[in-house]
Amino acid sequence: MKIGAHLVATLLHHEQEKGSPLTEAEVIAIRDQAPCVMSPRDAFEKARESRGYDDIDPEDCWNGWQVVRKGLL
Repeated sequence: MKIGAHLVATLLHHEQEKGSPLTEAEVIAIRDQAPCVMSPRDAFEKARESRGYDDIDPEDCWNGWQVVRKGLL
């Protein structure tokens, strides 16, 4: 089993809605309220391939978001 929370898409949506960079506290709060889905590895891999990017680690979401957002915005 693999955890996938689609945090990148969720954080990007919230940042675009806010109109400015999210703070670390906001990123953590969004992560804490985001749905989390357990899925078999093959379903996880198919979802990752269809998105075209890897999701970020929920345990290190602030640092992961800082890296990913530079390429998205």
